[in-house]
Amino acid sequence: MVEVCPVCGLPKTICVCKTISREQQRIKIKLETRKWGRPVTIIEGLDGDKNELAQLARRLKSVCASGGTVKNGTIMLQGDHRDKVREILLEMGHSEENIEIV
Repeated sequence: MVEVCPVCGLPKTICVCKTISREQQRIKIKLETRKWGRPVTIIEGLDGDKNELAQLARRLKSVCASGGTVKNGTIMLQGDHRDKVREILLEMGHSEENIEIV
């Protein structure tokens, strides 16, 4: 018996729920300065559970060669990496209209 997605009703092999939810996300990438003037890139608006956000944060940290963390549904990276993060999110399938750089 084939597993069926409870949201869309399609078989899980051809389920489109993740791509639809990815297209509807409004992502904000902003730069804040923290203590002693250190820049921090903050990514907000990503939906997903803790494991998915942690996996994305791990990928972003390795590509940007910086430290970072996941707190309260936001990803924080040390340094100014707004352009790199935008490119990676576009590669992942997020639409350019839904990514806002502040």
